[in-house]
Amino acid sequence: MEVISPKTTRSSTRLRVEIPLTITSLDRKHPLAAQCVAVVVSPQGCGLRASQALPLETPVLLADLPGGASASGRVASCLPLGKDGKNFLIGVALYNPANIWGIANPPEDWNCGAAAAAGNTSAGSKDEWPYNLASRKDQSHSCG
Repeated sequence: MEVISPKTTRSSTRLRVEIPLTITSLDRKHPLAAQCVAVVVSPQGCGLRASQALPLETPVLLADLPGGASASGRVASCLPLGKDGKNFLIGVALYNPANIWGIANPPEDWNCGAAAAAGNTSAGSKDEWPYNLASRKDQSHSCG
C-alpha cells in the first residue's frame, strides 16, 4: 500500500510493509541489538518498531534483510509509540539509498541505483538484487 506524501517533502514513495530485520547500534555508548519490524520503507530508509529508543544520529546496521543483505544508516528520528515507553518508531536514513527491501515491483520513483539495476531481469540473475550489490560496488546507488 502506498503512503501518499507531497512530492516536495519526499524524494520517493514510502510503502507500508512488515519486514523483519535486526538493528544493531554501532555506537558503544548506546548499545542495541534487537529484532524489529520495518513498517514503512523507501530507498532512502525506513521506519521500524523497536523496544528501545536510540538518540538521533546514532549509526546503525540493519541486517537479516530480504536476501540476507545488510545496510548501514543513521537514526533520523525516534518517537515513542504510546505512553508506556515500551515501543518506539525509529526512522533510519540509509547512507547509500537503494531498494534493500526486496520490493519486486517498486514504485516508479524508486527507479534509481540498485532498484534500477534490478529491473527487468530474470529471478536469480547476477544482475538482480541483492546479487548486483556485490558485483557492482564501483557503481553509485544514490537516489534523489
